[in-house]
Amino acid sequence: MIETPASVMISEELAKEVDFFSIGTNDLTQYTLAIDRQNLKLDNINDTHHPAILRMIKMVVENGHKHNTWVGICGELGADPELTETFVKMGVDELSVSPNFILSLRKTIRSLK
Repeated sequence: MIETPASVMISEELAKEVDFFSIGTNDLTQYTLAIDRQNLKLDNINDTHHPAILRMIKMVVENGHKHNTWVGICGELGADPELTETFVKMGVDELSVSPNFILSLRKTIRSLK
């Protein structure tokens, strides 16, 4: 699991040791932005689309793929239709989502081809 900024920063080294990465976007966002996602008072500044989060995801994908390591995304961000195309272009290998998002996500991905 890639869930902390530290694991992102050493993801190239980790990729040499593992078969796959699963990026836990909920925790990664919380730890990167130093925002407690359980605190509703902070929802207005909890930006899951923050450039730092997206750059970290891209870095993990690039580092993983350098060493033939599969990279998936789990967490709420994987089902975000505003980022589906971004994730596909980054080369994310899998988006793990709740069953109720599968059909709409599949339709979006197919429309990109």
